Amino acid sequence: MDDFLDELYPELTLETDDIRMILAIKKNYSEIEDFKKRKEEFAKDLHDFVNEFLETPQSDDFMRYFDD
Repeated sequence: MDDFLDELYPELTLETDDIRMILAIKKNYSEIEDFKKRKEEFAKDLHDFVNEFLETPQSDDFMRYFDD
């Protein structure tokens, strides 16, 4: 099943010293011709994604993982 999804969506790995995130990109950014605007749209979508996650019960559960 993972091979099938790999063919449908390109993947992007983002990594810092603290976080490694593997994203499957579902949106077709090729429809935005201007390169700078395409990058801005992706950054906006990524920011929106994180903000949406922060509003979910799953984000609360994840933070509780670090409780003593």
